[in-house]
Parts: sequence; C-alpha cells; structure tokens
Amino acid sequence: MVLAAGEGTRMRSTRPKPLHLLCGKAMLLYVLDALSDCDVKRAVVVVGHGAERVTKKLEEDGPGLLLDFVEQHVQRGTGDAVSVGLTAYPDDELDDDADVIVLPGDTPLLRPETIAQLVSAHRAADAACTLLTARVPDPTGYGRIVRSRDGRVHRVVEHGDATDDERAIDEICTSIYCFRRGVLAPALRRLSPENAQGEYYLTDVVEVFHDAGYPVISVVADDFRETQGVNDRVQLAAAEAELRRRTNEHWLRQGVTMLDPERTYIDATVQLGSDVTLFPGTMLQGRCVVGDGAEVGPDTRLVECTVGERSVVEHAVGRSATIGADAVVGPFAALEPGSAIPDGEVTGPFYTAARPT
Repeated sequence: MVLAAGEGTRMRSTRPKPLHLLCGKAMLLYVLDALSDCDVKRAVVVVGHGAERVTKKLEEDGPGLLLDFVEQHVQRGTGDAVSVGLTAYPDDELDDDADVIVLPGDTPLLRPETIAQLVSAHRAADAACTLLTARVPDPTGYGRIVRSRDGRVHRVVEHGDATDDERAIDEICTSIYCFRRGVLAPALRRLSPENAQGEYYLTDVVEVFHDAGYPVISVVADDFRETQGVNDRVQLAAAEAELRRRTNEHWLRQGVTMLDPERTYIDATVQLGSDVTLFPGTMLQGRCVVGDGAEVGPDTRLVECTVGERSVVEHAVGRSATIGADAVVGPFAALEPGSAIPDGEVTGPFYTAARPT
C-alpha cells in the first residue's frame, strides 16, 4: 500500500521502469508512477513480509520524490495499514486540509491521469473522502458501493459481508482513495474488526464519514481494467500484455515500424530512434538504445545493448554489447557482455563475439 500526501512541487518521474512485473516490488514502481501528475510532497510505502527486498528496489529505482517505509508487523487489514502509514507523517508537516492519496500496491495499470482526476474532483467538492470506483462485468470478491436514495455514496460492503442484493451491485470499490488528512485519523480510530475477516477494513471509513455528515464522493474509472489488482500469474500475464500494448502504441505513434506489435516486446526503459524497424520476435530489455534507421529482428533478444544508426541485427542474442553504425550482425549471432561490433562491420552468419579479456 502507498500513501502520498502534501502539495509540494510537481513530480514527474524520470526513472527507468521495468516492463516485466515478476515481483511485487517491480509493480510498486508502476503504482508510484500513477502519482506523476499530482502535486505530492512525499510517499509512504507500507510493507510487510520481505520488506528488505522491497525497500532496496525502490531506493535504487524509485521516483524523484521522498520515500518512507513503514512496516506493518501484524497483518490486520487495510484500515490498520493506513493507520501504520500515517505514523510516518509528523503532525507539524501537513495541515488538516492536506490530501492523502491511498493506493494499493498491486495495480500497475493505473494511469496518472486517473489519479489526477480523482484528486481534482476531491478538491473541487471539498470532500472528506473521494473513492475511485469501477463498474465491472464480474464483481465477485470486490467490495460493493452502496448508495443512498439520493445517489450519494453511503458505505462499502465487502463481498464476504454482503447480502444477495448487495452482491448484485456491479459498482465496486477499487481501494483507491483521496482523503482530507485532518479527518482521516479520527475515522480510522472508529473502525472495528467485527466482520467476516476479523480485520480493520479501510472501506468502513466511508460509512463513518457518511454518518458523521462529512461529504463523500466518488469518481468512476473510465476503464475498469486499469484498477484491477494482480494476485496470480494469470492476472500478471494480462497486466504485462496491457503494459506492452501501451509501450508499443507509444513507439508506433513516434514513427517506429513494427511488423507485428503483438510479437514485439519493448521494456519501458528502451530508447528508439526515428525510422527504426522492429521485426516479429524482437525483445528489447533494460536500457537498450537503438539508433535512427536501424533494423532489429526477427527473433532477436537484446539486453542492455546499443545498436548504432542504420545497423541491421537479425536472429541474434546479445547482452551489454555495443554495435556500431552501419553494421550487419547475424543471422544467428551471439554477443557476450562487453563485446563491441565496429562501425560498418558485417559479421556473417553464426558469429560469436566474445567478451573482452
């Protein structure tokens, strides 16, 4: 879980982002990116098991804002996690009207514009709590949004505690919120673990605010898929496919040619020049740089490599290698770490470039 607060300078993340989300700590990098269109002062990451690995990754690759880490030693629910996270904010650091954004740590498809829209609506309404909701085809397992007769948000009921009528509701709570800082901590103290899970649900603060007369509003996500969490390998594969689609669409609009975008894999850290052509089966990972007019593929995997302008690399694998301009590498070439292909070199088939001694 991530808590971001304050109205500091505008933060635009420039750190490299891995495309492959094979661990939770990598997913958190994408979640933090969702804050990039908001004015934030700092972010608090609430961690649990494996905290050391998470903090190390985020300290190395995290965005350009102050990060604090608070450990939730006992897993007592999302409400408790937010309470733990708030301990990182000194009382004299934020005024009562400051915003606190709460994001789950497993939603890598969140877009910055969605969170910016949430915060904008929250401030315009001077709300105590603003929820991001979504309408989904299958709401099973999610907390349902229960509204009053006037259409306002009344409460959120978790699936395990819902009646049959409530389970028929297709509007769900995404676990993404913007709170007014001054009223959040008192509301959290009124939570009770008297529920099916025996936990302190953050969703219960909605009813606390409603019953106390505080304004609670909601923003419905334009695309419910960006709010979905990643809890298993099936959802992980779906998230990676969507991120790959977004990355490929970006480069296609920049003038890169892909003969088959569905079979082209580009990390978000890769830099491509103008008029680059990528053939099916191309995989570019890490901080690869491909120069203007170069052709890569088919069936080529390059990791942390540089490809010079107008070079051709086909049926090749390479790691931490440098290919000069106007070179022709492959087919069936292997470039070991540290190897370099000079400008204009034609390697021929089945070429192996050994690392320098």
